[in-house]
Amino acid sequence: MEAVYLTFVFMLAIFLGFELISKVPSTLHTPLMSGSNAISGITLIGAMASLQTDAHGFAALLGTLAVAFAAVNVVGGYLVTDRMLEMFKKKDKTEGGGK
Repeated sequence: MEAVYLTFVFMLAIFLGFELISKVPSTLHTPLMSGSNAISGITLIGAMASLQTDAHGFAALLGTLAVAFAAVNVVGGYLVTDRMLEMFKKKDKTEGGGK
């Protein structure tokens, strides 16, 4: 019966996450993404801490995969956030041969 409850919580999290993200105005996407990157950083630290245990075999493989995926998520998230912030910078009018 516990699997039913876990499935319910998982489905509820998917639904609420979709509803919350779809209601966010476009001006708040960059700060929201930055906050998500911070949470992914915490996940990365937790995954590295779990690898320090005496886990062998399948648990060590899962821990290594968790570290790799969390690192890709953090780095990719910050690259996308940086690119989004570039869109909000004002362009210099003197570029391109202007007066």
